[in-house]
Amino acid sequence: MSNFSTWLLAIFMVMFWIFRAIVALCTQYSIDFMGLTTYNFNWEVIIAFATLLCIILVVKRKLVGSLLYLLLYGVYFGEHFVSNIILLLQGQSNFDVAFYMNLLADFIAILLAIFVLLDMLVDKGRKANPKDRKTDWYFKNEKYDEELKARDKRDDNNEYRFY
Repeated sequence: MSNFSTWLLAIFMVMFWIFRAIVALCTQYSIDFMGLTTYNFNWEVIIAFATLLCIILVVKRKLVGSLLYLLLYGVYFGEHFVSNIILLLQGQSNFDVAFYMNLLADFIAILLAIFVLLDMLVDKGRKANPKDRKTDWYFKNEKYDEELKARDKRDDNNEYRFY
């Protein structure tokens, strides 16, 4: 994980995870937290634990982690985001601050998941052993090592004097 963008995205993933944990706890204990609520507390807890696994996989630069993160957040937050956008466009009911705060949280969750996947796809050095033409000819060249060993047949024939 050498890119600055990857570090920032991992930090934002952890921050959003903490934010959703606070929202879930406040919803569970009936505390008003800026009007934010969880849609389904049981799924929120499952997604919270799966998000921890995704964060670890993203830090280790595994594509599966970012795909799973996008899938989890796309299904859970995407469904509510699309339904709320449709309600907003149709103008069916009066909207309050809680509606817009939940809409914003859904948008941030989906946007974060998309950015994590894009960062993973764009990063060319995410593999465990990336190819580096500058050094691989020397360090990963068994043929060159065998040639060196074949040329160097000498033993230590130096005569040392010990006084």
